[in-house]
Amino acid sequence: MTKYYKVGDVPINDTQTAQTVKSPSKRSNIRIQRPSGLDVIFRKPEDEDGSEVWKLIKRAGVLDLNSPYSYLMLCKFFSETCVIAQDKNGKVVGFVSAFRPQTTEDTIFVWQVAVDTSQRGKGLGKALLRSLLSRDSCADVRYLEATVSPSNIPSQSLFKGLAKDLETQCDISECFSENMFPEHGHESEWTYRIGPFKTKEITEEVL
Repeated sequence: MTKYYKVGDVPINDTQTAQTVKSPSKRSNIRIQRPSGLDVIFRKPEDEDGSEVWKLIKRAGVLDLNSPYSYLMLCKFFSETCVIAQDKNGKVVGFVSAFRPQTTEDTIFVWQVAVDTSQRGKGLGKALLRSLLSRDSCADVRYLEATVSPSNIPSQSLFKGLAKDLETQCDISECFSENMFPEHGHESEWTYRIGPFKTKEITEEVL
């Protein structure tokens, strides 16, 4: 059974379960400001990017490092819903992996958002998500979901900030408890569900 937090609470352990962070309900054409300090390009991943994405995740040090094969699979078979950020020297400095769940036609699920240490604090994570939502493959998306651990404050801020930019709400509920993982030491994971929104209303303007 789903329980709910009071608005403003932050998930800390498995005794807490959900919250809703609301943004203004009045909607218009939404303009999301793009930081001018980002000197990167966004593109779809290609097969050979899998190795560099794995290295990026390893360098970042804050995300679960999956097998190299999993990133090769993402780049090859999920390129329509994954985004590469590449700097002017061709280095992969950002990556978003996502997919469209089979059970929810209007939702995009974001698996990982990785930003190189050289690009942190510049708004790259949110820019990667905007790039994803602007894809033709996300034209009918009304909700974005991701799971976040209780100690991952930067990711919590990222998704709450995106909800604010999109002038919609962010519902937070338990997804996976600690005891569902095969080894001790893995935190629980909480679903951040952002929406509803309309991707066709999302435009960008450079600061």
